[in-house]
Amino acid sequence: MIFETKTIVLKDGRTAILRAPCEADAAPTVEWLRQTAAETPFILRTPQEVTMTPEKEAAFFQRLNESPFDMMIMCEVDGEVAGNCHLMFNGKVKTSHRCSVAIGLTRKFWNLGIGSAMFREMIAVAENREGVLQMELEFIEGNSRARALYEKMGFRIVGCHPNGIRLEDGTLLNEYLMIRPV
Repeated sequence: MIFETKTIVLKDGRTAILRAPCEADAAPTVEWLRQTAAETPFILRTPQEVTMTPEKEAAFFQRLNESPFDMMIMCEVDGEVAGNCHLMFNGKVKTSHRCSVAIGLTRKFWNLGIGSAMFREMIAVAENREGVLQMELEFIEGNSRARALYEKMGFRIVGCHPNGIRLEDGTLLNEYLMIRPV
Protein backbone atom coordinates (compact mmCIF):
# COMPACT_ATOMS: atom_id res chain seq x y z
CA MET A 1 0.00 0.00 0.00
CA ILE A 2 1.45 3.35 -1.00
CA PHE A 3 1.43 6.17 1.53
CA GLU A 4 0.68 9.56 0.01
CA THR A 5 3.59 11.96 0.63
CA LYS A 6 3.09 14.64 3.29
CA THR A 7 5.32 17.36 4.68
CA ILE A 8 5.28 18.18 8.38
CA VAL A 9 6.93 20.94 10.43
CA LEU A 10 9.04 19.65 13.30
CA LYS A 11 9.23 21.20 16.77
CA ASP A 12 12.60 22.75 15.84
CA GLY A 13 11.15 24.43 12.72
CA ARG A 14 12.66 22.09 10.14
CA THR A 15 10.46 20.18 7.75
CA ALA A 16 10.21 16.43 7.42
CA ILE A 17 8.84 14.41 4.54
CA LEU A 18 6.62 11.43 5.28
CA ARG A 19 6.43 9.14 2.25
CA ALA A 20 6.41 5.60 0.96
CA PRO A 21 9.80 3.87 0.79
CA CYS A 22 11.54 3.60 -2.58
CA GLU A 23 14.48 1.66 -3.99
CA ALA A 24 16.88 4.56 -3.29
CA ASP A 25 16.08 4.22 0.43
CA ALA A 26 17.34 0.63 0.62
CA ALA A 27 21.05 1.15 1.37
CA PRO A 28 20.50 4.11 3.76
CA THR A 29 17.80 2.12 5.56
CA VAL A 30 20.11 -0.85 6.14
CA GLU A 31 22.61 1.52 7.77
CA TRP A 32 19.77 3.22 9.68
CA LEU A 33 18.68 -0.18 11.05
CA ARG A 34 22.23 -0.83 12.32
CA GLN A 35 22.43 2.64 13.85
CA THR A 36 19.10 2.45 15.67
CA ALA A 37 19.91 -1.03 16.97
CA ALA A 38 23.17 0.36 18.42
CA GLU A 39 21.53 3.42 19.97
CA THR A 40 19.02 1.72 22.24
CA PRO A 41 18.38 -1.67 23.84
CA PHE A 42 14.68 -1.27 23.01
CA ILE A 43 15.02 -2.43 19.40
CA LEU A 44 14.43 -6.16 18.87
CA ARG A 45 17.73 -6.69 17.06
CA THR A 46 21.39 -6.02 17.66
CA PRO A 47 23.51 -4.24 15.04
CA GLN A 48 25.12 -7.60 14.18
CA GLU A 49 21.69 -9.05 13.40
CA VAL A 50 21.08 -6.50 10.64
CA THR A 51 22.17 -8.79 7.83
CA MET A 52 19.89 -7.84 4.96
CA THR A 53 21.41 -6.42 1.81
CA PRO A 54 20.26 -3.24 0.09
CA GLU A 55 18.88 -5.46 -2.68
CA LYS A 56 16.75 -7.45 -0.23
CA GLU A 57 15.59 -4.25 1.45
CA ALA A 58 14.61 -2.77 -1.93
CA ALA A 59 12.62 -5.93 -2.71
CA PHE A 60 10.93 -5.65 0.70
CA PHE A 61 9.97 -2.04 -0.04
CA GLN A 62 8.54 -3.07 -3.40
CA ARG A 63 6.45 -5.83 -1.75
CA LEU A 64 5.16 -3.35 0.83
CA ASN A 65 4.23 -0.78 -1.80
CA GLU A 66 2.40 -3.44 -3.84
CA SER A 67 0.71 -5.03 -0.80
CA PRO A 68 -3.03 -4.60 -0.24
CA PHE A 69 -2.41 -5.23 3.48
CA ASP A 70 0.82 -3.56 4.62
CA MET A 71 2.20 -0.03 4.52
CA MET A 72 5.43 1.69 5.48
CA ILE A 73 6.02 5.37 6.06
CA MET A 74 9.57 6.66 5.73
CA CYS A 75 10.51 9.93 7.41
CA GLU A 76 13.21 12.00 5.77
CA VAL A 77 14.76 15.11 7.32
CA ASP A 78 17.33 17.14 5.38
CA GLY A 79 17.79 14.22 2.96
CA GLU A 80 18.49 11.75 5.77
CA VAL A 81 16.41 8.76 6.89
CA ALA A 82 15.14 9.82 10.32
CA GLY A 83 12.79 6.92 10.94
CA ASN A 84 10.02 4.75 9.67
CA CYS A 85 6.89 3.00 10.75
CA HIS A 86 5.23 -0.14 9.49
CA LEU A 87 1.52 -0.91 9.59
CA MET A 88 0.73 -4.60 9.06
CA PHE A 89 -2.77 -5.86 8.35
CA ASN A 90 -3.74 -9.50 8.45
CA GLY A 91 -5.68 -11.18 5.65
CA LYS A 92 -6.75 -14.17 7.73
CA VAL A 93 -10.47 -14.42 8.55
CA LYS A 94 -10.11 -14.88 12.31
CA THR A 95 -7.58 -12.08 12.82
CA SER A 96 -8.47 -9.62 10.06
CA HIS A 97 -9.92 -7.24 12.66
CA ARG A 98 -6.40 -6.58 13.99
CA CYS A 99 -3.39 -4.68 12.67
CA SER A 100 0.13 -4.37 14.08
CA VAL A 101 2.34 -1.30 14.34
CA ALA A 102 6.12 -0.93 14.50
CA ILE A 103 8.05 2.35 14.65
CA GLY A 104 11.65 3.50 14.99
CA LEU A 105 13.55 6.79 14.97
CA THR A 106 17.22 7.69 15.04
CA ARG A 107 18.12 9.20 18.42
CA LYS A 108 18.98 12.63 17.02
CA PHE A 109 15.40 12.91 15.73
CA TRP A 110 13.72 12.02 19.03
CA ASN A 111 11.36 14.57 20.63
CA LEU A 112 10.68 16.50 17.41
CA GLY A 113 7.11 15.27 16.83
CA ILE A 114 7.96 12.71 14.16
CA GLY A 115 6.66 9.71 16.12
CA SER A 116 3.37 11.45 16.86
CA ALA A 117 2.96 12.49 13.22
CA MET A 118 3.65 8.97 11.93
CA PHE A 119 1.23 7.49 14.47
CA ARG A 120 -1.52 9.91 13.44
CA GLU A 121 -1.09 8.77 9.83
CA MET A 122 -1.11 5.05 10.74
CA ILE A 123 -4.19 5.52 12.92
CA ALA A 124 -6.00 7.30 10.07
CA VAL A 125 -5.23 4.42 7.69
CA ALA A 126 -6.39 1.82 10.23
CA GLU A 127 -9.58 3.75 10.97
CA ASN A 128 -10.42 3.85 7.26
CA ARG A 129 -9.82 0.13 6.75
CA GLU A 130 -13.09 -1.77 6.78
CA GLY A 131 -13.35 -4.39 9.50
CA VAL A 132 -10.32 -3.29 11.54
CA LEU A 133 -11.24 -3.01 15.21
CA GLN A 134 -7.87 -2.68 16.95
CA MET A 135 -4.24 -1.72 16.51
CA GLU A 136 -1.56 -3.64 18.41
CA LEU A 137 2.08 -3.13 19.32
CA GLU A 138 4.66 -4.35 21.81
CA PHE A 139 7.20 -2.42 23.82
CA ILE A 140 10.05 -3.41 26.11
CA GLU A 141 10.12 -2.71 29.84
CA GLY A 142 12.01 0.51 30.60
CA ASN A 143 11.19 2.21 27.30
CA SER A 144 9.31 5.04 29.01
CA ARG A 145 9.55 7.42 26.03
CA ALA A 146 7.85 4.92 23.73
CA ARG A 147 5.26 4.03 26.33
CA ALA A 148 4.35 7.70 26.79
CA LEU A 149 3.96 8.15 23.02
CA TYR A 150 1.83 5.03 22.69
CA GLU A 151 -0.41 6.04 25.59
CA LYS A 152 -0.75 9.55 24.13
CA MET A 153 -1.93 7.91 20.90
CA GLY A 154 -4.60 5.92 22.76
CA PHE A 155 -2.86 2.57 23.32
CA ARG A 156 -3.28 0.77 26.65
CA ILE A 157 -1.35 -2.15 28.15
CA VAL A 158 -3.39 -5.35 27.97
CA GLY A 159 -0.78 -8.03 28.60
CA CYS A 160 2.74 -8.90 29.60
CA HIS A 161 5.23 -11.47 28.36
CA PRO A 162 7.40 -11.88 31.49
CA ASN A 163 11.12 -12.00 30.70
CA GLY A 164 10.21 -11.79 27.02
CA ILE A 165 13.44 -9.94 26.18
CA ARG A 166 16.97 -10.99 27.08
CA LEU A 167 19.63 -8.35 26.56
CA GLU A 168 23.16 -9.24 25.52
CA ASP A 169 24.36 -8.84 29.12
CA GLY A 170 21.76 -11.38 30.28
CA THR A 171 19.31 -8.86 31.74
CA LEU A 172 15.72 -10.06 31.39
CA LEU A 173 13.00 -7.53 30.63
CA ASN A 174 9.25 -7.85 30.27
CA GLU A 175 7.60 -7.24 26.92
CA TYR A 176 4.20 -5.53 27.05
CA LEU A 177 1.32 -5.79 24.58
CA MET A 178 -0.67 -2.62 23.95
CA ILE A 179 -3.93 -2.26 22.05
CA ARG A 180 -5.77 0.76 20.70
CA PRO A 181 -9.40 0.45 19.63
CA VAL A 182 -10.05 1.79 16.14
